[in-house]
Amino acid sequence: MNKTDLISNIAEKSGLTKKDVETVLNNFLGEVTDALSTGDKVQLIGFGTFEIRKRSGRTGRNPQTGKEITIPESKVPAFKAGNKLKEAVK
Repeated sequence: MNKTDLISNIAEKSGLTKKDVETVLNNFLGEVTDALSTGDKVQLIGFGTFEIRKRSGRTGRNPQTGKEITIPESKVPAFKAGNKLKEAVK
C-alpha cells in the first residue's frame, strides 16, 4: 500500500474527501518529522513509537577498494510497534 492507496482507503471509510484526508495525513507526517528532528519521540498508545536512535561510529570497508574507512556515529529514525499492532499481525 502506498500513500495514495492509504488516502483513498481512509476517505472511503470515513466519508471525508480525499483532499481533506491528504491534508490531515501530510500534517501528521510533518508533525512526526518535526518532533523527531528536535529529539522528541512520538508515542501512539497501542500502535507504536517513533523515536531517534544513535548509531555508534564504527570501522567499515570500502567495497570497491577494500580499504578500511571510519563510519561516523549518526542518528537514525526508528519505529517500535505497540502491543495492539503486534497482536494484529500475528
